[in-house]
Order: sequence, then structure tokens, then C-alpha cells
Amino acid sequence: MTKIVLPSGHVVYDPRGQITVAPVTPTRRPASLEATRIGILNNSKWNASKLLRHVVAQLEVVHSFTSVQHYSKTSFSSPADGALFDQIAKEVDVVITAIGD
Repeated sequence: MTKIVLPSGHVVYDPRGQITVAPVTPTRRPASLEATRIGILNNSKWNASKLLRHVVAQLEVVHSFTSVQHYSKTSFSSPADGALFDQIAKEVDVVITAIGD
């Protein structure tokens, strides 16, 4: 929360917060999805699972995956925990996620 003092002397608190992040270079995308291990990250919103199942079904029509692993966040309102990201990075080559509102 950021404290702002107006010229009148009144204090206003901005509830939006601020996040400082360092830039990162995205991982290289594979040339093809053939024979890749796919990870599906469900953000736990109501329609995310349905949307992701449909996406996987459509992709499987044209690609042969080595495996499809499913993961879920505990809450859509907070980031996934670092241990989950580490697990996903070890187990799959590509991750697909969706909002599902």
C-alpha cells in the first residue's frame, strides 16, 4: 500500500500495491509439440478445467505427446508456489494454462 500526501495535507492510501521485478528472458519454444511432455496448469477458476480439457483434446488431434501431466494451483487469487513450478519444470517440456472465467 502506498501512502500519498496531498498538497492539502490529507493522506490517501493507494491499495494497488507495487511489484518490482527483474526482466527475464523467455525459454525457447520447441520447434514442434510432437513427442513432448505437456503440462496442464489449472488455475482453479470455475471454467479453467473445462477449457483446458478442450484445448488438450484439440491439440491431440494433430500432435502426439509423450505424456500429459495435470497440475492445479490451490487458489486462483494467488500465485502458484515455487515448489509447484520446480516440479513442473522437472516433469514437462511445455506448459499450457488458462484463466477460465
